Amino acid sequence: MNAWYLICFLSAIAIFIAFANQYILKMQTTIAITTGSVVISLLLILAVKLQGDSTALEITQVVSSINFNQLLLKGMLGFLLFAGALEINLAALKKQRWEITALVLFSTLASTFIIGYLSFYAFELLGWSVPFIYCLLFGALISPTDPIAVLAIIKQMRAPEGISVQVEGESLFNDGIGLVIFTTIFAVAFYGTEATVVDIGELFLVDAIGGIVFGLVIALVGHFLIINSRDVNIRLLLTLTIPTAGFAAANIWEISGALAMVTSGILLGNITRSKATERTGPEDTRYVKDFWHATDSFLNALLFLIIGMLIVTMPISLAEIGLGLLMVPVVLFARFISVGAPFVVFKKFRKYDKHTVKILTWGGLRGGLALAMAAAIPRDEVFIGQSDLHNLIVIITYVVVIFSIIVQGLTISPLIESSISANKEK
Repeated sequence: MNAWYLICFLSAIAIFIAFANQYILKMQTTIAITTGSVVISLLLILAVKLQGDSTALEITQVVSSINFNQLLLKGMLGFLLFAGALEINLAALKKQRWEITALVLFSTLASTFIIGYLSFYAFELLGWSVPFIYCLLFGALISPTDPIAVLAIIKQMRAPEGISVQVEGESLFNDGIGLVIFTTIFAVAFYGTEATVVDIGELFLVDAIGGIVFGLVIALVGHFLIINSRDVNIRLLLTLTIPTAGFAAANIWEISGALAMVTSGILLGNITRSKATERTGPEDTRYVKDFWHATDSFLNALLFLIIGMLIVTMPISLAEIGLGLLMVPVVLFARFISVGAPFVVFKKFRKYDKHTVKILTWGGLRGGLALAMAAAIPRDEVFIGQSDLHNLIVIITYVVVIFSIIVQGLTISPLIESSISANKEK
């Protein structure tokens, strides 16, 4: 079996899980797929450890050969972000622009340092001498909320519009900022680069601002071609060139492909779609919209099954799982402080739902983006005791992500419902 066949089989499994979930578990689809991936991973681990099953061993060998960093960060991420951005309401986004800016810039950076310091002291207390720079690296990769998990779950829960836009806008934009922070700390940790203010500023301008500008250029070209196309299939194919060639070009030029996809997706979804509807009617526009909705759902399901397979290839100890569980409250505490602080200021100028900070804290889900960054940490270069730093960070991140999607995803509904009820009473 090769990697392509494994992805084909995982695609089929993801679709069957989603189908069965409609009638059996009736969970939100992302949560059901994630739960299924955990179960499949555990069964494979048990099969390998207890019986040495040849099929399970073959699967683990194939999984270990996949470059998850390339597959997720350089491939699937472009499609998922573009598809999610197409559904964002630009008018609502403008109303929450200051809140989203604060969440993207301040909260992501603050959370990185809070998690870095708290995890460093927590590891020390438990006898794990993890250098501070690697704790900070973990803070950088786990702080950005995941757009894939957040968009899928928050939309289905039908949260109040203001909170929904804040969560969706933050999750789409903060991955670009998170990647800049992660890249900077990564360079210091593994390449000995000095993190000067000038270097960080240059990296931010080139990566983040460059990505947004490139996204605007793509959107302008795409808008002109789509509006002037007479064939609905050509219009659909034109949208496909953005997360393929556009995303690849951004990565080659070393600017933020993630921010480019978000920027172009928002503009095409709000401006181009309305213009196309005026010219060709709603049916053709709905055809393109339905395609991207189905593509988003399919890749989202496949993503979490692939991530579930990643953990199968690693030696896991109870101590490492325990560290992962310990990091769950650390990450949530950092999220609460970093989100709550800006709203102390914002509340002086605007009224907010009393559950806003709670929903933003508990609804700030982590997912594939965090694991993709964790998977980028080099293997067999740094050891913490007997544990490879790569494996340690991936396992801890996996535990936090699974808790985030399954536990937080399943329990966010009561918070949102209480907020809706309170708004109705007013």
